[in-house]
Amino acid sequence: MARCSEFRKRLVDGEQIVGTFLKTPSPIVAEVLALSDLDAVCIDVEHAPFGRLELDSCIAALRAADCPSIVRVANDSSSEIRNALDSGATGILVPHVTNAEEAAAIVKAAHFGEGGRGYAGSTRAASYTRKPMANHLSDSRSQTTVIVQIEDLAALPNVREIASVAGIDAIFIGRIDLAVAMNKMPADTAVVDAVRTVCAETTAGGTAVGMFTADLGEIPMWREAGSSLFLLGSDHSFMLAGANELA
Repeated sequence: MARCSEFRKRLVDGEQIVGTFLKTPSPIVAEVLALSDLDAVCIDVEHAPFGRLELDSCIAALRAADCPSIVRVANDSSSEIRNALDSGATGILVPHVTNAEEAAAIVKAAHFGEGGRGYAGSTRAASYTRKPMANHLSDSRSQTTVIVQIEDLAALPNVREIASVAGIDAIFIGRIDLAVAMNKMPADTAVVDAVRTVCAETTAGGTAVGMFTADLGEIPMWREAGSSLFLLGSDHSFMLAGANELA
């Protein structure tokens, strides 16, 4: 199976997808993760020291192995989104989305068209001029994956509207930020209930739900609640766990 080209379809269809976060700006680490059985790797530009070149190199390493790459961009600016997608990322994960208007603007920035993503045929995504324009436009429409992150209290009343925006493929729940905003711990009942509500509001319209959890024992519970995308752990946590096990 062509993993990159099929990723969006798998996500929209609600297949279980398990990936991890890449925190180290190294194409070698990206290449190693691409050799694993994970379904995808999320490059965390928001919280890790990725420059433009490091991001480009890591996407190249993942793409070479046909491993889907989702880039959690630093913000919702069109330049952040364009840089990730021109480099060949399978999709984007945009943090701190609080309303449907923001979600619609993100979708527009991620796709070619009037007022949207600027076209260039010389990018990695366009096979460095070797991909005909019609093919690049068609593939981008069908394969570019757009995920927005719900992690602010201001977003909670608007979840259903955000999830209903055309072109939003999944809602990713930022449970840790929600807990911080609520001045509680992630396992507190109020936080868990908020996550459940986001799951219900999102799946009601048929949109996929994703999340991070530090407790893998929760996965069956969240699967039952409707979540199908799980981005778990990171290269850092893998290294620490392996080193501590050895010690």
